[in-house]
Amino acid sequence: MPQLIASVEGVEVERVNLKKESTTLGRKPNNDIVLHNPVVSGEHCVFSLQGIADVTIEDLGSTNGTYINGHMIKSREALKDKDIITIGNFRLQYFTASASEQPGAPQPTTAMSLDALGLPGTSGVLQACFKTLSGDTAGLELPLLKAVTTFGQPGVARVSVSHRRDGYYVSRIDGETVPTLNGKTIGPEAVALAHNDVLELAGTAMTFLLNGK
Repeated sequence: MPQLIASVEGVEVERVNLKKESTTLGRKPNNDIVLHNPVVSGEHCVFSLQGIADVTIEDLGSTNGTYINGHMIKSREALKDKDIITIGNFRLQYFTASASEQPGAPQPTTAMSLDALGLPGTSGVLQACFKTLSGDTAGLELPLLKAVTTFGQPGVARVSVSHRRDGYYVSRIDGETVPTLNGKTIGPEAVALAHNDVLELAGTAMTFLLNGK
């Protein structure tokens, strides 16, 4: 199944399997893929699945454009394996087969909506997020809208952030670089997150923010 892996500053923020005939991307919450950033238009682009694994992308008249491997697309274009799609500060890499279908590839993290687990749902309302503190994307907010969210790159540094009934927790998954929280290393055991905690992940610093604080 075709898959998109979205990242910011080298930090993986989302994996999406393209299993629908049409998958929309934009800033508005009604999109299938929602990227919370002013450079992303409300309805930015659309991915169309044709047959089993043929995918095309089309810009929907966005303000800042959609780029494939460095060039701005002017019309609908077919995607090839490992094409890189750039939208503002977001980087999405396209794969003709998802990680679970690639021999030896890391398995994608399963993410479920909070409402589906009976946890405090978001219904599109930002409950918590990480805000980047370094690099060109400083100030970018990465919302935590799922029960389990994975950040990082396989083999480099990855952490899992889970939303439980009593709050948010972070734990290390794998990678050669050890992530830190407020300067202290993170292990496989879950550590509770507090407002304004600083997570350092493979050179990218992010602060944890709770809605309403």
